[in-house]
Amino acid sequence: MKVLLVNGSPHPTGTTYAALSEVAAELERQGIEAQIYRLPSGPLQPCTACGRCHQKDAAGCVFDDGVNEFIDEAKKADGFVFGSPVHYASASGLITTFLDRAFFAGSRAFAYKPGAGVVCCRRGGASAAFDQINKYFTIARMPVVSSQYWNMVYGGNAEQARLDAEGMQTMRTLGRNMAWLLKCIKAGRDAGIDLPEQEKPVMTNFIR
Repeated sequence: MKVLLVNGSPHPTGTTYAALSEVAAELERQGIEAQIYRLPSGPLQPCTACGRCHQKDAAGCVFDDGVNEFIDEAKKADGFVFGSPVHYASASGLITTFLDRAFFAGSRAFAYKPGAGVVCCRRGGASAAFDQINKYFTIARMPVVSSQYWNMVYGGNAEQARLDAEGMQTMRTLGRNMAWLLKCIKAGRDAGIDLPEQEKPVMTNFIR
């Protein structure tokens, strides 16, 4: 079993990396393969709601800047942890743009796979950013993995983040909880428990 831990920070080895590394180390201790996945460093095109990714012959998003490559990796993963620094009480623009397109174009790659969000900040805005990331899971039929506290780490740099004893413990607990849920899902699958039956989506709006 494998978990992708996505680093949504423009700093490859900053606070977000420190937090994700703690989760990854615990996953490995629990016998789960963990890969920290860094997002593309180049410019990302925001979703334009063109809808072409949902056409029958679509191979993914029409923009070729790393999102489709990630969707291919996501299809092979069993769980996800999406990490972000807090920018203006929100997840980073980098990971927001990336996840908007990845979940819109590749939602099937995430369905019924456990997901967790991790946020890192110097002082404020962590709860709002954490809530923002969790919304991707709840629209994609993903079980949300919790810890012993909200998944946040405090520090102005990686060294300070590693000194956040409660935050680092929260990351280790998250890793153990993710590993436990993945093993439970595998046990259910081995016992012949199928995925829930899906109804055909009904799309409505509030105009009468």
